[in-house]
Amino acid sequence: MSGVPNPHHTENDVLPAWVYPLGFWVALPVLAVGVLFPDLAGWAVWWMLLVPTLAAVIVAVVNWRRDRRVSVAALVALLGLAVVFVVKGLLK
Repeated sequence: MSGVPNPHHTENDVLPAWVYPLGFWVALPVLAVGVLFPDLAGWAVWWMLLVPTLAAVIVAVVNWRRDRRVSVAALVALLGLAVVFVVKGLLK
């Protein structure tokens, strides 16, 4: 892991191009169902939370050998999310 940036590696290469469009097109009907059936709105919100979480996991795994700094940043973000859920659970 040298301090020299890779000229062939850009921010657009970090996440596979299919992740967010897939998450969006799955989330759109889920949110519509949540609007039409308010009892299911909680599931829609959880899905919207799950999309960026899955993206962070994918970034951490896919980029581990190519750019470890990006993978570590994604893991730190996931750790921060876990801390928020633990603290939230303690406050109840």
